[in-house]
Amino acid sequence: MGLWTERVVPHIVDRALSTADVMSLRDVVCAGLAGRVLELGFGSGLNAGAYPAAVTGIDAVEPSDVGWSMSAKRRLSASVPIARVGLDGQRLEAHDASYDAVLSTFTLCTIPDVGAALTEVRRVLRPGGAFHFLEHGRSPDLPVARWQHRLDPVERRVAGGCHLSRDIPALVRAAGLEVVALEAAYLPGPAVARPWSYVFNGRAVPSPV
Repeated sequence: MGLWTERVVPHIVDRALSTADVMSLRDVVCAGLAGRVLELGFGSGLNAGAYPAAVTGIDAVEPSDVGWSMSAKRRLSASVPIARVGLDGQRLEAHDASYDAVLSTFTLCTIPDVGAALTEVRRVLRPGGAFHFLEHGRSPDLPVARWQHRLDPVERRVAGGCHLSRDIPALVRAAGLEVVALEAAYLPGPAVARPWSYVFNGRAVPSPV
C-alpha cells in the first residue's frame, strides 16, 4: 500500500462513514447479530457501539494497522471482546462453520477478489448463520450507474481500491448466499453525491446445496 492509502485513507473513511445517517444504518445492519461474529473490514471500529447484547465476541479482519490503531478507544468501550484475527478477507484464517454470523460494512467495495471473500463468508458460517451487510454500490438509475463506471478508475486510486459500480446483491448471490432481507436507497444528500451514496442494507444465508 502507498503512503496515501495506508496513512490518509483510513482517516477519510472514518470521517465520511461516521455521519448520523450512516451510524443509524449501522444499528440496523447489526440488529439480530448473536453469538460469535466475524467482522470483515473492521476499520476504525465504527460498529463497536452497535453490537447487540446477544453477541458473545467479535473476531475482526482488518488489513490496515492505522485503522486498527484508530479503533483502540472504541474497542475498549465495546460491550463484547474484540480480537484481530486476520488481515485478508479473501483467505480467512478460520475453520469451516466457525461463526454464527459475519458482518461487513463498507468493505466489499475495496476487496480485490470480492467473489473469493464472499465464498469464504459462506464457508465459515455455521448452519443457521447469516451474513449481515451494509455496502455501497451500483445504482439502479442508468445515468448514475454510467457515472459510477466513469469514476471507478479514479476512485480506486484515491480511495484505497474502492469500486463504485459493484452490484453487491448479485455478488452475494453468486457466492452461494441467498439474500433474505434487503433495503436499498440513496443516503440523504445532494444529487451530485449519488455515485457514492447508493447503499444496500441486507442479510443473506447460505443457499441450499
